[in-house]
Amino acid sequence: MAIQSIQALNDPRLTPYRNLKERELARDGGRFIAEGETVVRRLFASTIAVESVLLSERRVAEIAPLCPASAPVFAASDDLIRQVLGFKFHSGVMACGIRPTPPPLRSIIPPAPGPVVLAVCEEIANAENMGSLIRISAAFGANAMILGERCCDPYFRQSVRVSMGTIFSLPILRSENLLADLNTMKELGIVRLATVLGEDAEPLDTVESIPRIAVAFGNEAQGLSAAAIEHCDRRITIPMRLGVDSLNVGVSAAVVLYQLTKKPGAAR
Repeated sequence: MAIQSIQALNDPRLTPYRNLKERELARDGGRFIAEGETVVRRLFASTIAVESVLLSERRVAEIAPLCPASAPVFAASDDLIRQVLGFKFHSGVMACGIRPTPPPLRSIIPPAPGPVVLAVCEEIANAENMGSLIRISAAFGANAMILGERCCDPYFRQSVRVSMGTIFSLPILRSENLLADLNTMKELGIVRLATVLGEDAEPLDTVESIPRIAVAFGNEAQGLSAAAIEHCDRRITIPMRLGVDSLNVGVSAAVVLYQLTKKPGAAR
C-alpha cells in the first residue's frame, strides 16, 4: 500500500478533516469522521465504506497495514494534524467514512413472535448523549435505534467518538414521522414503553418479561412529549430515592434496557 505524504495545511486531500461544520460533511457526499484507534478499527471491521485514512507519521507502520485496500492513506506530522483539527491530537488515527443508507423500519423488525428490542429517541439534542445511547443500545442487544425528526445527527464527530464505534454495527433509522412509526410498531406486535417520571407509572422492576419491545426515551430536559406518550402502550419509571427526580438520559437508558432484557423470556 502506497502512503501519501501530506506536507501543507491547504492540501485538498485534508478537506474532510478540517474544522468544517458537521452539516457540510453530511451534505457533501454523506461523509463523517471517525477518530481514535478503537473507533477507526471498528470502522475498518464494519461494512461501511471508508473514503480515506489520515495517520500521524508515528502510527503509519502500525495502522496502515490494517486499512482497507480501497482507501487512500495519508500521513502527516503531528504538528500539521494539530493545525488541521485545531486541537491537540493524541491518537494519530482518523478516517473519513461514507454514511450507510438507513434501512426501512419494517426490514429491521423480525416477524412475530421473534424477539425484538428497539430504542426510540424522540428528541436527543446533545451529541455526547446520542453517542452514549448508541453504545448502550448496542450493549444491551437492541436491534436498532429509531430517531425522531428533531434528534441531533448520530454521525456528528463527538457522537461517533462517544459511541466507541458501535454506531457502525447498530442500524440507525431517522424517522420522518415518529408517531406514524410508533403506530407501525404496534401493527407488528411490538409493545411500546414510554419512559417517564411519575408515581402513576409502572415501576421498572415490576415490569414482566416482554419479548417484543420498543422503549421510548425523551429529550434531556423535557422528557417525552405528550403525543409520544399517547402513542405508547405503557408508561414505566425508574424508582428513585433521596429526592432524586431524574437521571441523565444515557444512565436511564442503561438501567431500563438492562432490566428489560435480563429476565427469562425477555427480548434479547
